[in-house]
Amino acid sequence: MMLRTITFIMFLATPTLAESLIATRVIRAQTLLSENDVALVAAEIPGALGDAAEVLGLEARVTLYPGRAIRAADVGPPALVDRNQIVTLVYSVGGLGILTEGRALARGGLGDVIRVMNLSSRTVLAGRVAADGAVHVGPTP
Repeated sequence: MMLRTITFIMFLATPTLAESLIATRVIRAQTLLSENDVALVAAEIPGALGDAAEVLGLEARVTLYPGRAIRAADVGPPALVDRNQIVTLVYSVGGLGILTEGRALARGGLGDVIRVMNLSSRTVLAGRVAADGAVHVGPTP
C-alpha cells in the first residue's frame, strides 16, 4: 500500500480590523455633520458605518455622543420641511394636477414620507418630500 502525503500550506496573515465611524464631540440632533465631527477608529463596532464620506453633509437624527459609533439610522438627509411649516401640497395623477397649501406635521428630508394637513379641508394625509420642499400626496406618495 502506498502512502500519500498531503501537504497543506497555510498562509497566516495578520487579521485586518474593520474601521468604524465615531463622533468626536457631542452632536445635537438636526446638526449637519462635517469632517471635524467624525473620526475613524480601528475597531469593528457592530452596526457602525465605516466611511466618513457616507455621513458628510447629512443631518444627525439623534444626539450623537463622543466615542460612540454612528449608525445609518442615526443620520439622514437634511430636513427641507420643518414641523408646522406651511408647504405646497401637490396631487398629480395622469393629466390632473392640483396644488394647495398644507401644514407639515413632522420634519422631513428629501424622499421622506411625512404627515401633512390640508389647510382647506383639515384632512391629514401622508406625502413624500420633494427637492423643492413641496410635498407630493396621492396614490403613491
